Amino acid sequence: MQYDIVSEHLGLPVEDGTMGAYLARPTAPGRYPGVIVGFEMFGLTSYIRNMTERIAQLGYVAIAPDFYHRVAPGIELAASPEGRSRGFELLEQVTRPGVLSDLRAAITYLRDSMGTSPKTGMVGFSFGGHIAYFAATQLDLAATAAFYPGWLPTTDIALSRPEPTLSLAPGIAKHDGRLLILVGDQDHAVSADQTRRIGEELSAADVRHELVVYPGTPHGFACDERDTFRPAVAEDAWRRVGALLAAELSAG
Repeated sequence: MQYDIVSEHLGLPVEDGTMGAYLARPTAPGRYPGVIVGFEMFGLTSYIRNMTERIAQLGYVAIAPDFYHRVAPGIELAASPEGRSRGFELLEQVTRPGVLSDLRAAITYLRDSMGTSPKTGMVGFSFGGHIAYFAATQLDLAATAAFYPGWLPTTDIALSRPEPTLSLAPGIAKHDGRLLILVGDQDHAVSADQTRRIGEELSAADVRHELVVYPGTPHGFACDERDTFRPAVAEDAWRRVGALLAAELSAG
């Protein structure tokens, strides 16, 4: 079933100011689960807004926070060499305390202002997949889907320090959340060795998880605006995301 939706831009109060966000929700009356959406390094772009709407059409109140609001509020970068360069500069200013504050603000808004059901999920893309994984280690998320999450086993970005975010896996098991990771075997940002380490770490921590590796598939395979788009792979990935959210959040 696909729901008719409405969407809007919001300003949410956070500990140190106001955070922009994009929200999409079904128009039909009802109490729906909430889903947070994590953006790529390029910010809260039209692509991420489209993905937020796609999730809402499945029967969720979906919200995409602007995790750059402290350093470059409202920025939308192109997926170009210049955009990536600026994106890496911004990544170094996105820290764990700030992200955790933003995530909590989003959950509070979903539950208190939108009246969502108790269970919350998250779907993230690339850098947003890293954010989603981190969120699952810290917060009571029932379901988390991470599309090609970069830098999990390393300390290459601020969010992965002081210890690699991957090592926080026991926190996911503690909250009994379920995790889905989707990655291609030709991903330049998530190597085969990193994928292996991710699987080993999750298994060692007894995390309920599924790690799906798509053959011959690059980073960014879900983005229909780029030449990395792989329609068949993206369709399968979204089917898995839909099944995860439905099973763990009881949509609709």
